[in-house]
Amino acid sequence: MTNRTLPAVAVLAIATALTAACGDDNDKASGGAWGDGSRPPAAASAPPGDASAPGDAAGPAATGTTERRPTSVPKAVLPSRLSTAPGAREVVAAFKAAGLKVSDPKDRSVDCGPDGLGLGCSELIATDGVTVYVFPDEVSAREIAETWDGQSFQRGAVVLNYLDAKTPAADRPKYEKVLTDLR
Repeated sequence: MTNRTLPAVAVLAIATALTAACGDDNDKASGGAWGDGSRPPAAASAPPGDASAPGDAAGPAATGTTERRPTSVPKAVLPSRLSTAPGAREVVAAFKAAGLKVSDPKDRSVDCGPDGLGLGCSELIATDGVTVYVFPDEVSAREIAETWDGQSFQRGAVVLNYLDAKTPAADRPKYEKVLTDLR
């Protein structure tokens, strides 16, 4: 079999399967496959603007059915952090004031996920030294800290993550002390 005949064979196989599933011309004598001899429902017909659709060769522009999409992505809505928890920027500022490495801070709160569906965090600041997550509650913070066991520290609703950071293990207690004293 050549490469050109393979698509033709596939089309014939699909047509045969559809004929078997939908019935044949003998069904029309008894009311048709649709029960009353009428055409198939509108959902099964060709879409507007399709040249094969009878009486609708003008296309979607002529019928006004062109879908307009927003030009910008709506802003993600993140869950609020606990009022008693420090903000991620506040934590990073405390680290900097203590002389700890927090160069190149980036607000990546959008990575928390739209409407809190990502990690479920409220705020996220990544630095070269540590990544600071603030969660809407302590339970969520504890669950994610347990997931990152050995590579994180949790205090209240704040989690310090060392996975992508270049922080030596010996320096981690310094970050943790500053966070603990911040509360």
